[in-house]
Amino acid sequence: MPAQAQAPVLVASDLDRTLIYSAAALALTMPDARAPRLLCVEVHESRPLSYMTETAAGLLSELGDAAVFVPTTTRTRKQYQRINLPGPAPTYAICANGGHLLVDGVTDVDWHARVTARLADECAPLEEIRAHLQETADPLWVRKHRIAEDLFVYLVVERELLPEDWVKELAVWAENRGWTVSLQGRKIYAVPKPLTKSAAMREVARRTGAALTLAAGDSLLDADLLLAADRGWRPGHGELADVGWTAPAITALPERGVAAGERILGEFLRTVRTPQ
Repeated sequence: MPAQAQAPVLVASDLDRTLIYSAAALALTMPDARAPRLLCVEVHESRPLSYMTETAAGLLSELGDAAVFVPTTTRTRKQYQRINLPGPAPTYAICANGGHLLVDGVTDVDWHARVTARLADECAPLEEIRAHLQETADPLWVRKHRIAEDLFVYLVVERELLPEDWVKELAVWAENRGWTVSLQGRKIYAVPKPLTKSAAMREVARRTGAALTLAAGDSLLDADLLLAADRGWRPGHGELADVGWTAPAITALPERGVAAGERILGEFLRTVRTPQ
């Protein structure tokens, strides 16, 4: 009898401020001469936007050959498709915080329909949330109001002018309507609670027959993904680090900025290569 194929390992990782970093988020605290070489992995409007270290790029290429690597992001599909990651093109990608499951770059329409039906049943409508943000967010510190994929909303703000109490009050208001609020860098997200990265990751695990699931992320919107995985890692920066969030199968790393992305990829690869 032929040998049975080994079940794959699935690696679902957040992208921004987990694997890839804007110039402002790199956290290059070492002397300039010792700074790592960087690879640009995203260009927007002809300008470089996101980076990883060259070492991290090599690790990601190896990981893509050794596991089912699934980019897992709150970005819209259009924003995700600007990113040019090293390594083999992923078969699966999770966009819009789980609202879109891409298969070979194309939306799985059945998955999207299931998600939108659940949101209609369980949450206040998007328009109610959008209207509340329009009424309560001060133009003094709001730069942009955005609706993402007709699924959730976010604001681009001036962080230094943003009143902390406003975010807390918004979170309480949204909670009572079945929505979650997350502050990430210069963006405030309001996302329906059932719109999760974890649900989409479980669907990919089902389709691929994955025996082990690994995950990484830095924000409140990544907590469900980390808890759903068999093992997870979070960097030393971001919303989760700021509140000291952890769980039994989660490793809180000390590294911050682009160095954390390199460390996370090293941990993924080491775990994938360790016999289970």
